[in-house]
Amino acid sequence: MEEKEIVNQSADAQIENIEKVVEEQTENVIPEREKIKKTNSLTGEAVAYSDDIQANWYVLHTFSGYENVAKENLETVIEKFNLQDRIFDVVIPMEDVVEEKNGKKVLVERKAMPCYILVKMKYADDLWHNITRTRGITGFVGPNGRPLALNEEEVMKLRLEKIKVETDLAVGDKIEVIDGPLNSMIGQVVATNPDMGILTVSVEMFGRETSVDLEFSQVRKIN
Repeated sequence: MEEKEIVNQSADAQIENIEKVVEEQTENVIPEREKIKKTNSLTGEAVAYSDDIQANWYVLHTFSGYENVAKENLETVIEKFNLQDRIFDVVIPMEDVVEEKNGKKVLVERKAMPCYILVKMKYADDLWHNITRTRGITGFVGPNGRPLALNEEEVMKLRLEKIKVETDLAVGDKIEVIDGPLNSMIGQVVATNPDMGILTVSVEMFGRETSVDLEFSQVRKIN
């Protein structure tokens, strides 16, 4: 009996040593960012994920007219499965345009990219099911429907990230709008918000003075 216990202890020690060697070898072979750290709340599947993955913007396709529904449903999914540390923002791209209504020109806001919403997240394969199964969303925009992150130029063009701009613009300065639907209009600065990169400008539009919010990059100072 005593001999059997000694044999079992010896076998256990050998197994423990083998497991230790395998673990040390795995540490050297598998980079930290590829280790399995998360379990998908929806499927129960263990996936490779690390908190040091960079957050990027991705484009999602929606059913026509379902942009708002898709956004709301995805925000519900984020909350339900505690994905706040993975998915940071869901945006419906909007733009200001000048339209004529009842014989008068008015400034209105409309969807810049119908049938699409934009999402900022730290993507890993486990999020595929959570996102593509969300009501209103048909899939990712990318090669063969696989997620493709927007590059920096695309992010800036869509104004998804606020850029802190060094400027000497101040209240009372005269400016010219150089970008957007109000391009070439002349106005005056009535308020500035450097932290947000936004200023409020008073311009004569449709026969009356109107205050509009613009980004610093959309105007130039007139001496």
